[in-house]
Amino acid sequence: MEAYRTMALARALDERAIALQRQGRIGFYAPHAGQEATLVGSALALEPDDWVFPAYRELSVALVRGASLQSIVDQLFGNADDLSKGRQMPNHFAFRDQHFVSASSPIGTQIPQAVGAALAARYRREPVVTIAYFGDGATSSSDFHAGLNFAGVFHAPTIFLCQNNQFAISFPRDRQTKSATLAVKAEAYGFPGVVVDGNDVRAVYAAVRTARARALAGDGPTLIEAQVYRLGPHSTSDDPRRYRPDAEVAAARERDPVHRLKTELVNAGLWDEARDAALWEEVRATIAGAVARAEQVPPVDPLSLFDDVVAERSARLEEQRSGCAAHLTGPKGVP
Repeated sequence: MEAYRTMALARALDERAIALQRQGRIGFYAPHAGQEATLVGSALALEPDDWVFPAYRELSVALVRGASLQSIVDQLFGNADDLSKGRQMPNHFAFRDQHFVSASSPIGTQIPQAVGAALAARYRREPVVTIAYFGDGATSSSDFHAGLNFAGVFHAPTIFLCQNNQFAISFPRDRQTKSATLAVKAEAYGFPGVVVDGNDVRAVYAAVRTARARALAGDGPTLIEAQVYRLGPHSTSDDPRRYRPDAEVAAARERDPVHRLKTELVNAGLWDEARDAALWEEVRATIAGAVARAEQVPPVDPLSLFDDVVAERSARLEEQRSGCAAHLTGPKGVP
C-alpha cells in the first residue's frame, strides 16, 4: 500500500509538472511515468543511511526517502525556499538529510561518484551501500565503464541500477549495443548482472535487497537492469512522436506499473475503486496546494550568489557584493 500511494503521488506530480512547464510556470521537467515501480521498489529496499546517487528521474526515490513534496515543488520553481537556491535545473534536486545527492545533467557522472562514496564508507567501517541510478543511454558513457571496472576491482559496496527505458532520448537501445542485455556487461568487470521486470515493484524490491545484502557481506557490487518503458517524453524539450510509433506506446501502457499494482491490490481484496478515486483526488489536491504555496514564495535573493563560495567572504568579495546590491537597488533606491 505504501508503494502504491507513493507511485500515485509521483504520477500525479509528473502530470502536474508537465502542465506547469507547458504553461510557462516552470522551466523544465523530466518525467518518469512508467518507471515508478522500479524507483519505489528499489527505494523501499534501501536503508536510511544508504546513499543515493540519482540521474534526473528519481523523484519517486526522493519521496520514499522522506523528502517533502513542498521542497520538491519549491525546487521546480527555484524560489527562495529552494534548498539549492535556484542554482540547479528544475527536477535536479538534492536532500542532504535523506542522503540524496544532487542530480547532474551530464550522463553517467554519478556512477564513479557512487563508487567512491561506497569505498569511503567502507574505509570508515560504516555498514551502508550506495546506489547509482542511470538509464540505458548511460551504459554507453565512459563513466559507466570506468565506474564499474573500479567497483569490480575493489569490491565496492555499490548497487548499479540501470533503468532500461528503451531510449536514450530518441536513440533506441538496439542502436547502442549488441549485448543481449545490459546486465550482461557486468560480467566483464567481475560481478553479477541481473535482469528484472521493472514494472513489478516486488521483483525490483527483491533484487535490490539481495544486492544490498551481497554488498554488505563484502561480495562486491551488482548491476541490476530493470526493463521498463518511458511512457512520456524524455523531457519537456522532447517530442517522442517523432521517433516511436503510437502503437508501441499504447502497448507499453498496457503494462503501466501503477495500474498493475492497483490491479494486484484490488484482486487481493486490499483496495477498491472508491478508495482509489479518493486517493487520486487527495494527491492531486495536495500537489495543487504545494504549487499554490510555491508560487507565493518570492524569488531567490540575487545577492545569495555570493553565499556558499567561501567560508568567510574576503574584502574583495564584500566589495563586489556591495556593488551588486547598489546596482540592483538603483540610484533612487527603487528596485
